[in-house]
Amino acid sequence: MLAQNYTTLIAIFLLTALAHSQEAKPSKASLSIRAFMHDPSSTAAQMYLKDEKGTMVKLNLTPDELGKPQRTIPVDGSLILFNTAGVDPKNPESIVAAQVAVPKNMQRAIVIIIPGPANSSPAYRMVLIDDSAEAFPPGASKVLTLVSFDTALEAGEHKVLCAPGKVTNVAAVKTLDPYNMAQTNFYFKKNDSWIVFSECKMKYLDAYRQIFIAYMRPGSNAPELTTLIDLMPRAASAK
Repeated sequence: MLAQNYTTLIAIFLLTALAHSQEAKPSKASLSIRAFMHDPSSTAAQMYLKDEKGTMVKLNLTPDELGKPQRTIPVDGSLILFNTAGVDPKNPESIVAAQVAVPKNMQRAIVIIIPGPANSSPAYRMVLIDDSAEAFPPGASKVLTLVSFDTALEAGEHKVLCAPGKVTNVAAVKTLDPYNMAQTNFYFKKNDSWIVFSECKMKYLDAYRQIFIAYMRPGSNAPELTTLIDLMPRAASAK
């Protein structure tokens, strides 16, 4: 079953991400984040982080979209999320929900939170996407692939292979109909065949950015897709 590979893929993805994080020089500057919890099995999770003053505040999480921006200061170069607002001084690590190294010079980040393998500690992992206009231009897309096999995206003039456990960059779609829309299909490879698992017409504008997350539900035979549309003005600042 394809779903049986999901936990293994998550572990591989996280180990790869960890390796890259260890290579990156840590950041000590203030970081603006917008977070999204991608946990198909539960939407009730609450998390906390420390703001610029060191006060524990609730993480802004909104179903089906990126949360409102917040500012924090990485601790020893890492973004840390907590399960509760209170810290046990004798065992501070017991309330850590997720932790990831922040690359040097990253000032804005989209944070995708995903559940780790069963019984793992911390229970969640994070994927950071550079939220700067240079790294993620208006109109562009990112594809986060949480499956253990090849997938592909066909959108307008683009045909893009999306490797397992990677974040794939997709340039802005320019081949559009009169309504600024383009057919957008996702495929997964099974044996030697490409099979469509999501197809729709999407509107592409320079004011929008898209984040696609391909994932598997336990027991499923085909991937599913979560789509985030970023409508936030580029000049907006975190408060």
